Amino acid sequence: MTGRPSIIVHSDKPEPALAVLAESHPDLQVAACDSYGGLAEMIADTGAEIVYSVRFSGTPLFPRRALLESSTVRWVSVGGSGTDHLLPWDPSKVTVTNAAGVAADMMAEYALGAMLSFSLGLPGFARDQRARRWTAGRVEPIEGRTLLILGLGRTGQAVARRAKAMGMVTLGARARPGPTPNVDEVHRIGDMPELWARADFIVCCVPLLETTRGLVDRQAFSAMKPTAVLIDVSRGGVVEEAALVEALEARRLRGAALDVFATEPLPADHPLWGYDNVIITPHCSSVYDGWDVKSVRMFAENLARYRRGEPLENVVDPTRGY
Repeated sequence: MTGRPSIIVHSDKPEPALAVLAESHPDLQVAACDSYGGLAEMIADTGAEIVYSVRFSGTPLFPRRALLESSTVRWVSVGGSGTDHLLPWDPSKVTVTNAAGVAADMMAEYALGAMLSFSLGLPGFARDQRARRWTAGRVEPIEGRTLLILGLGRTGQAVARRAKAMGMVTLGARARPGPTPNVDEVHRIGDMPELWARADFIVCCVPLLETTRGLVDRQAFSAMKPTAVLIDVSRGGVVEEAALVEALEARRLRGAALDVFATEPLPADHPLWGYDNVIITPHCSSVYDGWDVKSVRMFAENLARYRRGEPLENVVDPTRGY
């Protein structure tokens, strides 16, 4: 650690981050890299000690090795919450932090909106409107319905808070169960076989780890109510997409709202595009005006701690994913 560490902002839109850092740490020289391919060379040229990094062009080509095999990088500050694109790393050589919570409220609103879309039947009404067809419509309350939340980090807790305000019954699963605000029952991830059948809505907001990869699989879909709705704001890979397609084809599921996929962008020939009861969004449940500025301000505050020799906040344990 140095009093004036060398820093790289790794983002396709680095200007907001550069502006915040110029205001909060005016004595530091901060370089910007707006490509995946140029990061290794910039680290070598600058001897960067810290990299603030946003995954802006997907995971497959992300320059993970440039960050984790560098002889100078000591701290990688991830601009979002997910860190699966960096796994695995040695925490004795490099510290990884994230911006957990920067989008928790927005993602919770996305989940609530998806639940309301299905309970109110909005996709069906939209189809009737386009056809200029007046029907005998009906809507359903979500009050009294049971919500199962997979993952009770900041996003999961934000979902639970909104669900309780709507009068829902809330079940939650997390790696280390314990009393959690606004959650009626907290279970272990290993208890999932007993929980699937109880849920009217299921919201996935767990990190992608070996323990959560394929968590929502064929057995899970077989155990769910045929009236259940799946909402996924976690990471592609938590839900087995082939199993989801099978469940949709067999009408073992009312529908799904999906913001994350195993391959992004979702290929144009993927069968999920073809279902009227599936809402597809382009990994944007955490993207809102100002999220990038909020994230880099969190980094700037952590950078001040770093320069004072204080412990960093939001340090990620690679074995836990948070």
